[in-house]
Amino acid sequence: MTVLNQVICEKRSYRREFTSHQHEFGQFLFPLVGSLDIHTKNQDLVLKPDSCFYLPPDLNHLYRSKERNEFLILDIPKNFIPHQTDRMLVHIDEQWSAIRSLLVEESRRRDSNALNDLTRYITSKLEISLPTSIIYLHENFKKPFRLEKLAEIEHYHPTYYSTWFKQKTGKSPKQYLSDLRMKEAKTLLLQTDWTMTRISEEIGFDNSSSFTRWFVKQEGISPIRYRYLKNG
Repeated sequence: MTVLNQVICEKRSYRREFTSHQHEFGQFLFPLVGSLDIHTKNQDLVLKPDSCFYLPPDLNHLYRSKERNEFLILDIPKNFIPHQTDRMLVHIDEQWSAIRSLLVEESRRRDSNALNDLTRYITSKLEISLPTSIIYLHENFKKPFRLEKLAEIEHYHPTYYSTWFKQKTGKSPKQYLSDLRMKEAKTLLLQTDWTMTRISEEIGFDNSSSFTRWFVKQEGISPIRYRYLKNG
């Protein structure tokens, strides 16, 4: 197993045959041309240029590319990495696109000080970035809930996803969703004069009766009583 003592940023290409290995350093993979099939325990994905992927140290993985390909690879020594990092699929938004461009430039310049500073910035994002499926849940908690959809977003097997989710958040997906809905329900109860029917529809319940039963089970009082007590 290779031990890394310095940050390495370079372009690489991969073969059509599957290769399996693990390494004692973290690694970001940024597809520039083509795609990469990656298989880890409980996860299968095809990495394309609209995403990048972080592999934590000591994670065994299989990979191959079935087409012409080029990848920007950032190899990161352990001393640059926050503790207990997990694999992470990241969508290339405007910010990550800028990061990728800076890395391409640094791979040409080979300025180790600038590359080290940029790498520290990138690894700091591992501690604050929400996984894609949790971002999706925040944006879509008012819609019907499907565990399989969340697992699919992370390219995890559904049987593994709930365990992974609880490790990341301390809650089950169902409880996490319930907490998001409760936060929104309380905001609407206190900051609007909407009816129970309108609020229940807004946060994803079929009717006000279901909403009220759920609210009482969670808070011990009805939503109408909650509004009255808090608004005085």
